[in-house]
This record gives sequence, structure tokens and C-alpha cells, in this order.
Amino acid sequence: MADYLDRIGAGKVLISKEPLSYDWTPSELVGRKDELSELASMFFGIENHNVSCRAVVTGNVGSGKTVLTRRFCMDIASKLEGKRKFSIAHVNCRNHPSASQVLQQIALSLDSGHPERGFSSGEVIQSVRRNLRTHDKHLLLILDEVDVLVRRDNSDLIYKLLRIDEDKEGEGSISLIMVSQEDSLFTLFEKAIKSRLGENNILQMSPYVASDLEGIASQRYEASCRPGSVSKEVLEKIGAFAEDSGGDARMAIEILEGAIRHAEMAGRGEVIEADVIPSSIRSASVEPNQVDGLNLHQKLVLLGICRRLKKTEEVSSGDARKLYELVCEENSESPRGYTTFWKYMKHLESEGLIVSRSSSSNQGRGRTQYITMPNSVPAVIGRRIEKGLLER
Repeated sequence: MADYLDRIGAGKVLISKEPLSYDWTPSELVGRKDELSELASMFFGIENHNVSCRAVVTGNVGSGKTVLTRRFCMDIASKLEGKRKFSIAHVNCRNHPSASQVLQQIALSLDSGHPERGFSSGEVIQSVRRNLRTHDKHLLLILDEVDVLVRRDNSDLIYKLLRIDEDKEGEGSISLIMVSQEDSLFTLFEKAIKSRLGENNILQMSPYVASDLEGIASQRYEASCRPGSVSKEVLEKIGAFAEDSGGDARMAIEILEGAIRHAEMAGRGEVIEADVIPSSIRSASVEPNQVDGLNLHQKLVLLGICRRLKKTEEVSSGDARKLYELVCEENSESPRGYTTFWKYMKHLESEGLIVSRSSSSNQGRGRTQYITMPNSVPAVIGRRIEKGLLER
């Protein structure tokens, strides 16, 4: 019975699945030597106990922002061991979008027994500082997808973290690295924060090219599979497919994992080129600048949808139409007719900006569709549209 389960753990190709995780941090990064050097230049003097540094890292999905900042912080801690003691905290602001949640994650990274409730933001910040001073440590703090936090709580927490040592004895408590898909992240900050961050401390990550993506796939294969189980031809094919998908390293890793799974299911000890199949299920994440190419009324339709989806999981097509009319009124525009509205909706869907499903109910006349935005953050897209409307 259950002979099909015999394949689990057979491991004819795969030895360890951990290196196929997006969160796995290799000892060396493929194709990011220049970016690491540039980031290091922003941390000049970090070995001195009274020095704090700042950096902003932006780039598309799969450009290696997270793995770069993690590897960089780990390398600093290792390189300067004996000169300065470091703690590293990585907080994903999409998973912890409020200031209080971010602060709690920072506090927990330093003290696993830190109370979850009962303290104001200011008290938690000073608790973090006391912990660092008591243990003579410097915190390397990575705030990933920080634009989510900024849009929800403005820049208040960022400002407080940058001023953590003001009016206190001692300096150099926290170095801050902020990571975002938004290439315009710096413009979201207030003038006081911009001056503290410095416009020269911005690192823009470019998409990977095919050779880099092949190298990333090779690195993951060597760390996770049996030697000789994946050929260079297979890795080249993975690199080419991933480059066509926008230079996304995550796509390369995903295609590699799928190819390994196909080989395992077939009972083979090696991956062949036929196992390399680009994902037809995974939708490419939408970059905020994609909305720039929309015409005015397409943007107005999408803006109404974004506003509703910040509060709910989906919006009906009827409500989307009403929201569009409200946005038109706000912007002194006459809404287009129903047929044209539907053409806009279809265009937004063809661009991957929205996804619709038909209702299962057959009651009443016509069809009701329900709209979601699984490939992007509605608040991010909405903010970009609103900014563009103000500048026109």
C-alpha cells in the first residue's frame, strides 16, 4: 500500500532542499561583486564604535536585494570580529507592516523574552538601545520591503531610528539598510530623513543577465544535489529562461527546483533538458512603474480598485465601476461609458495588474466578476498613480 510514497526521500538527485529556498544565503554571491563593493563604500568607518551607517537598496523582484544585504551584514560581522561586536536583525515589513510590529521584531532579535505588549514605541526604542549599550553591540538592521511600512506609518519610525542616539550618552547604536522594490523610495521620505540618509547612499540593483542566472542555478544545484546530476546544458537553459522572465533569480531557482522534481518523479538520477520547463502558473510580480504606461482613465479605474483592495481581499466589478466614477469626480474627469470601462478592465488584466474571476451565482442578469491584485501591493500601485495625477 501507498507505494507512491516510496519516492519521498529517495533522493536520486536531491540531497538537501534548503539551498533551493529563496531565504538561503550562500557564502558568496554570483554577479554582485560590484554591488557589494558599492555597499561597502557606504559603510566606511563602521569598525569605529561611534559610527553608524545608512543605505537604501532598491531593485526589481528577484534582483537579489535581500540576499545581498544579508550576505553583506554577515560578512561585516565576520570581518570585524574582535574589533566590534554586531547583532543582525532582518525585518520584512510586508509581514510586519506597522511600526509597533517592526519594533517588536527588532527587540526580539536582541532579547527573545522581550514583552509583546505594554510599551510605547519610544520605550521599545530605548529598550533596544539599552540592550545594545549593555552588551557593547552595534545593530545592523535590515528593513526589507520598507515602502510598506512607510506608506502605513509614514516615516515616523525611520526618523526615530535615525535619531536613536540623540540626547543620549554614546553614539553608534544602529546602522540601517532599507530595501524596496520602489526605485523612487527616497522621494517618499521627508526632508529631515533625506538629509540623514544622504542621496549618495542609494544602491540600485539591475536585473541579472543569463550568465549570472546560470551561475546562481549552478550554485544552488551544487549545494543541494548529488554531483553530476545536473548538466551545464540544463543550467544554461535555466539561465536563458530566467533572463527572458526579467532577470529574476527567483525564477531561476524555481525552474531548477521544478526540473529536479521532474527527474525524481521519473526515477532518474540526473536532470535532463526536457525537465526544464518555465512556470506557467507563477505570475510575474508587477513592478509599480508598470502603471506609468497606462492612459489616464485606465489609471483612474485602477486607482479606485487599489483603494478598495487596501481594505478587502477582492472587489466586485459593479463596485469597481462606482469607485471609478468617484475617482473621476475627484479629478474633474467625465467617466467613460460602460463598454469602454470594460475595455479598460480587460487591458488591466492583460497587463497582469488585476486578476478577475466570475461569480458562481447564476442569479440575476449579466455576470458579476470579482477582482484581486495578487501580483502587487494595491497601496504601492495606488500611491504611484496618485503621485502621477498630482504632477500632471
